[in-house]
Amino acid sequence: MELVVLIVIIAALALFFIATYNRLITLRQRVKEAWADIDVQLKRRHDLIPNLVETVKGYATHESTVFQNVTQARAAAVAAGASASPQERAQAENMLTTALRSVFAVAENYPQLQAVQEFKDLSENLTATEDKIAFARRFYNGNVRDFNTALQTFPTNVFASMFGFKAEEYFELADTAAREVPQVKF
Repeated sequence: MELVVLIVIIAALALFFIATYNRLITLRQRVKEAWADIDVQLKRRHDLIPNLVETVKGYATHESTVFQNVTQARAAAVAAGASASPQERAQAENMLTTALRSVFAVAENYPQLQAVQEFKDLSENLTATEDKIAFARRFYNGNVRDFNTALQTFPTNVFASMFGFKAEEYFELADTAAREVPQVKF
């Protein structure tokens, strides 16, 4: 009888151990999948930017520093690529976002540019891509939250440390100006 109880306890512990390990693997895979979604949207963004810059350049040739800044920020974001941590990648992408804002500010000074269909299409595509990036960031951060929570809760934290699971970094907005509430003045 004692042997049966011991076998049941060992089997229960083994099942718990297997379920916990599999859960951690599943959560880690979800984080990787979410990161891949961000990569896809950032690649799309990087592909759209040169076309947008070239279109605006045709109308605003004397705004060369704006275009240089966008080109440099895009190059830094592309260079960050898959080798950078989420925090480093977010920093590079935030610099690119800031540079893109300046392109749209330049475009506002050229009303004839805003009437060009190619510019309209590119800016709409870029806006849609920015929305998809924001969604992908939220999805990624939600998966990171779930994974990191699982790593820190007992008894999962014991198994996680035994098998070398490490907490993932959030993909956070580093631009403090973007966090501020916009001022509405009439």
